[in-house]
Amino acid sequence: MTDTESLLKTARQVITDEARALDILAEGLDEHFAEAVQLILQAKGRIIISGIGKSGHIGHKIAATLASTGTPAYFVHPAEASHGDLGMVSKGDVVLAISNSGEAPELVNLLAFTRRFGIPLIGLSSKPESTLMKQADVHLLIPSMGEACGFGMVPSISTTLTLAMGDALAIALMKYRDFRPEDFRAYHPGGKLGAQLSTVRDLMHKDMPLVTAGTPMSEALLVMSQKSFGVVGVTDEAGCLLGIITDGDLRRNMDGLLNKNTTEVMTENPLTISPNAMAEEAVSIMNDRKITSLFVVDPETNGPTSGLLHIHDCLRVGLG
Repeated sequence: MTDTESLLKTARQVITDEARALDILAEGLDEHFAEAVQLILQAKGRIIISGIGKSGHIGHKIAATLASTGTPAYFVHPAEASHGDLGMVSKGDVVLAISNSGEAPELVNLLAFTRRFGIPLIGLSSKPESTLMKQADVHLLIPSMGEACGFGMVPSISTTLTLAMGDALAIALMKYRDFRPEDFRAYHPGGKLGAQLSTVRDLMHKDMPLVTAGTPMSEALLVMSQKSFGVVGVTDEAGCLLGIITDGDLRRNMDGLLNKNTTEVMTENPLTISPNAMAEEAVSIMNDRKITSLFVVDPETNGPTSGLLHIHDCLRVGLG
């Protein structure tokens, strides 16, 4: 067997072993998982995640996922907890302690603290008879299936199962709370994800190129030029959008343009978008219709025009 074949065989075996373990984990979930979710939902404080070594690394990720999906959570290092950070844990909190063996000595003081002050404790381990699980109020048990290395020394299957259990908790809580994309964006304002979750309201301009119906085209052209959007909206006296004038409308009316008014030149009933629509939807519409701007109108009220979204605003935040 060549080196490449040997390496691929090993890699595939690791992934297969972990996938099989995940299937067993899913099949074995029971009422204890629901108890953990209910305990977290009832918490008046935060969810404190703690673990040492690889369990600690997974714990950091679980805390981050919970926090970003509507469940306030943070990670407390068990060794630091013994040197003052126990002050970060208080009544009203729930502690999720992670240890594959359930016997991590660094967790001892944290476990004792939860018992002393009546702080609910969720244990996540593969050993039901371990110290951690005996102390815990709720047990999240992952199957004990060894590790992918074959001699039980390299955390792999156990960390994958622990991570999956944390994700399951976070998503179950998120679904129960009806956590929506707009809520998710509140915790992810930056980067590509923040851009994808932007709404039209987040990006639109409120200082719009607008003129009323019947305005001389000489005045409309001045407004169009000053705002630099390549379009001007035509409204009634109440500010409701009646039509738009684009570069194309100008070209079609070049003969005697300055002797005309906006009502004569405008395109009636223009395409608009809701301020609550996702910005990605607006980009899709503009690309499909080969236009560069959309006026923003609330479809529920069909009231005054509230904004203007230009394709450049979307490109600027990484959409397009």
